[in-house]
Amino acid sequence: MGAGISQAMRRPVRGNDYVASQSVPGGGALPVLPALGELLPGGLARGSVVAAGRWSLLCLALAAGASVAGAWCAVAGVPQLGVSAAIGVGLDPARLLLVPDPGPAWPQVVASLLDGCELVLLRPPDRAPAALRRRLEAVLRRRGGVLVVAGDWDGAQARLLVTRQEWAGLQPGHGRLRARRVLVAADGRGSAARPRTRWLWLPGPDGSVGLADQTAIARPDMQKTG
Repeated sequence: MGAGISQAMRRPVRGNDYVASQSVPGGGALPVLPALGELLPGGLARGSVVAAGRWSLLCLALAAGASVAGAWCAVAGVPQLGVSAAIGVGLDPARLLLVPDPGPAWPQVVASLLDGCELVLLRPPDRAPAALRRRLEAVLRRRGGVLVVAGDWDGAQARLLVTRQEWAGLQPGHGRLRARRVLVAADGRGSAARPRTRWLWLPGPDGSVGLADQTAIARPDMQKTG
């Protein structure tokens, strides 16, 4: 990705009521959706890596707040992701780059994406060796971007993991899945070191991401799946 593309991507952005409680792109942190605010107080620190466990809707939700606020975002290594799914969580398709299969040179692809995007969501093909992680982390610090990893990343500044989920809409022997309530655990290093957990709708009955009932007692139409 050349300098011309990079400059074109870094346009002024406007604030958005949806993420009004967080910093807007260009500041000290990228914003997150309100539902994730207590899990990631202060938003996504620029120059940081956020590990989000295996690929799930949580990964897209982590990118949605920055996208809504006007940041350019990229998703690499997720060939099954469609634009409609990204839009459903809140990402702006006008500022979204998709690289379904970055191939064996994925570290170079990610580095190039960080030249023009403030947030890159990556599902690496395998566990990244320490030397490679250090190189990409150095690029992150220089560019002031955020790397959200669908998987594990040793040394990540923040880690989020879905530890439990319940589907809504199922009845014994029949019914349609309408929503999913998940328990998300977060921890990390520095200011993110204190463990936190929150129940979220991911997605809710209307397809959005939001805070769910904090109680762990399932309703009659909720089915636990782990």
